[in-house]
Amino acid sequence: MTLNVQLVPLSLIHQTWHLVEKFIEDALKWGEDDYTIEQARQNIADGKWMLVVAVDEQQVIHGAAAISIYNMPNARIAFVVAIGGKLISSPETYEQLCTLVKSFGATRIRGVARESIARLWKRYGFEERYILVEAKL
Repeated sequence: MTLNVQLVPLSLIHQTWHLVEKFIEDALKWGEDDYTIEQARQNIADGKWMLVVAVDEQQVIHGAAAISIYNMPNARIAFVVAIGGKLISSPETYEQLCTLVKSFGATRIRGVARESIARLWKRYGFEERYILVEAKL
């Protein structure tokens, strides 16, 4: 099966949402209370985040990602807020994702990940930059 990574145009977010919601929702569970699925949908619908999908030859969606692009002083970051799906991670899909975010000016791609996912993404050249710690007050 060959997958293609595609941006969902803002004009088609609402028609596509029911097909990707579960992928995004499953990914957000690992962030506990960072974002709710409703907040993710609103950020995507408002155009604050991009919705990217991995589709097969029949245009069946196998995974989705919510990506925020923002500027820092020395880089334009494509931050993967949530990514979910089955069998969507390959050198080919990663290269397509990089090409897509580069077309929006990104010079780096980032995300937070649990250990198992961090090990997977190391295959594509990711390296640990920070260790995020947190305490509720």
